[in-house]
Amino acid sequence: MGYLALYRSGELLWRVREGYRRLASCNLCPHDCGVNRIKGERGICGVGMKPKIAAANVHRGEEPPISGTRGSGTIFLSGCSLKCVFCQNFPISQLGNGKEISTAELAVRMLKLQKQRAHNINFVTPTHFLPQILAALWLAIPQGFNLPLIWNCSGYERVDALELLAGVVSVYLPDIKYCDDASAREISGAEEYCAVNRAALAEMYRQGGNLRCDTEGLAVGGMIIRHLVLPGGMSGTRQSLAWLAGTFGAGIHVSLMNQYFPAHRVHGDPLLGRTVTEAEYAAAVAALTEYGFDNGWVQEWGDHGCC
Repeated sequence: MGYLALYRSGELLWRVREGYRRLASCNLCPHDCGVNRIKGERGICGVGMKPKIAAANVHRGEEPPISGTRGSGTIFLSGCSLKCVFCQNFPISQLGNGKEISTAELAVRMLKLQKQRAHNINFVTPTHFLPQILAALWLAIPQGFNLPLIWNCSGYERVDALELLAGVVSVYLPDIKYCDDASAREISGAEEYCAVNRAALAEMYRQGGNLRCDTEGLAVGGMIIRHLVLPGGMSGTRQSLAWLAGTFGAGIHVSLMNQYFPAHRVHGDPLLGRTVTEAEYAAAVAALTEYGFDNGWVQEWGDHGCC
């Protein structure tokens, strides 16, 4: 893994220190809350100094190059920099369910998943815990940790924070949620979403390029972009796919997801309060074909699992 060289050179430790420095007036995500999380202050993400996790287990429901045959070692982190009104994991992301642990314990969880023969470590909603994850990695490496790292994120990221992950993260697994700022603000509380998201995706692509797999079909580098189709065209699927094709080319891997269901605060909403229709998802798949994407995954109608 690239992070082994960073560890040996001392660069990884520098990045740990730089990450924690940013926690003192937190600017890890685009909200730039400025709270002192080292002293326990909390911003939009709702978490403080210590990493907080809801679960750490082997998961087999991701895209095939991530799950492989033995599963992905997923670590679900509590809190989130977005406030999606439909969030299907809102007890973890918005209510803060989970347990605070030390970075040493986070390293132990990573090593345990490696012993369980997971193909990788898949950090789910990790942005607000970037320094703590780097610290846990720094502690785990001398204990024999050597799995690829997956950065499974919302795509609402700061480029200068992502730069701390260059050579550390093997595979980026971001979302492209919307194609217009008004929807992003209304549904997810995200300001200037399009510019922020697109700059973040460009930085992830700069670091890793297109998805690369080994001889067993397991992801070892690059990027998979996820897009969740929302009812009533609120996710702007066609426009998002057009931008992806024009920016990165049709060779990138796109996971077009059909697993939306009304959750959290959208019950009774005229659009978000219903599921996606078969016609809406078919139109999304047609747009995928129209723009020439032939790498990635779609879901069969009625399949609400992942990929």
